[in-house]
Amino acid sequence: MAAAADEAWCRETVPRVMALVSPRLPQRDACALLSVSPWCHRALAANPKLWEVLDLHEMKKAGERLISALSLARYRHLKVVNLEFAQDIEDRHFLHLKETGAVLLEELELLNLNACQKISDTGIEAATSICPNLQALSIYWIVGLTDESIGHVVKNCKQIIDLNLSGCKNISDRGIQLVADNYQGLQKLDITRCIKLTDDALQKVLEKCSALESLNMYALSSFTDKAYSKIGYLANLTFLDLCGAQNLTDDGLSSISRCGRLTYLNLSWCVRVTDVGVVAIAQGCRSLQLLSLFGILGVTDACLEVLSKSCLNSLTTLDVNGCTGIKKRSRNDLIQLFPLLSCFKVHS
Repeated sequence: MAAAADEAWCRETVPRVMALVSPRLPQRDACALLSVSPWCHRALAANPKLWEVLDLHEMKKAGERLISALSLARYRHLKVVNLEFAQDIEDRHFLHLKETGAVLLEELELLNLNACQKISDTGIEAATSICPNLQALSIYWIVGLTDESIGHVVKNCKQIIDLNLSGCKNISDRGIQLVADNYQGLQKLDITRCIKLTDDALQKVLEKCSALESLNMYALSSFTDKAYSKIGYLANLTFLDLCGAQNLTDDGLSSISRCGRLTYLNLSWCVRVTDVGVVAIAQGCRSLQLLSLFGILGVTDACLEVLSKSCLNSLTTLDVNGCTGIKKRSRNDLIQLFPLLSCFKVHS
């Protein structure tokens, strides 16, 4: 009787407990549970929700692990593949997956290749060819990629709404024009440090991708108000990072103030901005939760007075470090103006 009870416990109870616990564990721990017993393996492998994410970030031999995982039936309904900072992932791994024809990730929504430096334009073509319904692609800091990669992406993946090109320094106007022409429903775009882009290309994106909700233009100093003024047409924009926009003036900022849904605005080191531009933002963007004016010498206490009237009930983060024109910038002074403030530094 005792032996039968133990077997029933192992065969029925343990797998049920594992099935309840495993969704709350990191995927690597869930994978370890597969080896507890044949019954656990069977129960866990049959739960599709457990295998919608393949997380190989920062792992060694990631290319081999990727090929091995995708050979298993339980990963055929993947929604997310995370290879961020993974090691030993190269073009040849994606080429193998493409050329064997055994894998087509039709349900994959997000592919994160951040900092996979050994991936080239060839690898991007192969990777995107096996996930035709991709919605989000992140290729941050793969500095060798060119406009050719963008051509492959727009050809193979028609449903992209979230595109991270941060640090892809070789992408030029031609590549970003492809984005504008093919992804007019784009919601998130990160072009941080894409230093070859010009006003003309950015204007095209802002005119055609009018559904943008998040736009990250960190560390791009060459654009002018000619392009910045077009940001004002993005009615759904909630996140805007313009840190280092050295040519942004009050005129450009006044145009941006038409983005009434903004909750996050980083103007750090926008050195040509004055009270005039910040007052325009205060009057037009009344839902701001984060505002950084770090390093701007042309702003004074006057703009904070106006901000305190319009953003009193929303602003929780305000960085005015280095703004020597603002005399009352101690924590106590700022909290008197903005009672909800809890963070006083965006830049460390």
